[in-house]
Amino acid sequence: MSLAVGAFIVVMSFLTAALSGIFGMAGGLALKGALALVLPVSATFVAHGILQLSANAWRAILHRKHVDWKIVGLFAVGAFVIAAIVARIAFEPTRATLFLLMGLAPLLVWLPQTWVKLDGSKPAQAVLAGISVTGVNLTAGVAGPLLDIFFVRTAMTRHEIVATKAGTQVFSHLMKIGVYGAPLFAAGGKGMPPVWVFALAVPLSMVGTVAGGYVLDRLSDVNFKRYLRLIVTAIGAIYLVQAIRLYVA
Repeated sequence: MSLAVGAFIVVMSFLTAALSGIFGMAGGLALKGALALVLPVSATFVAHGILQLSANAWRAILHRKHVDWKIVGLFAVGAFVIAAIVARIAFEPTRATLFLLMGLAPLLVWLPQTWVKLDGSKPAQAVLAGISVTGVNLTAGVAGPLLDIFFVRTAMTRHEIVATKAGTQVFSHLMKIGVYGAPLFAAGGKGMPPVWVFALAVPLSMVGTVAGGYVLDRLSDVNFKRYLRLIVTAIGAIYLVQAIRLYVA
């Protein structure tokens, strides 16, 4: 891997962690696309999982007083169940399909709230969130927009949403690292960034998370949801264009 590519991954890790520090999502979506530009598809899942695991774990620690640990625990149960199933299925999307799936995922944030009957604060639906969100994470590589619809009907504040989603995503990304990392590293870890990239990217993602937290404190709950939709939709549109380019090439 060239120095320029490694530096690109490090910088994007910081910027996207800051974005997720503000909105609790969007950063992972942006980082996955950035990695897909410079890494083999299987390596993007593992590298993305490692970087996002670090960023989400740190965000959950920073906002731990706002985390609903009951939701996180039930989500983890669902995550383990679906990971055990997917691990038995040999699936790896093409680069074009990966961008298509990432581009379609943001459309979920535009579902009318009257259509959405999900509430992640309910035990059964927290488990369902673990199954569905982790399942999408293991196929498309990102599932922030899907996770978000489990929280739009809750009475949680923006801080509670960001903190609890971070806790759930720790388990979702752990599953991704396990499912894709085991066969990848067994084959020699081809395409993975060198250790120095992670050594720089992980602490910088923590710094980005802290920086994003300062912005979060200054947002109102109304603007939080409004800006989130616009940012996620813009990222999704870029990915759909890239998917079309790859399919017709």
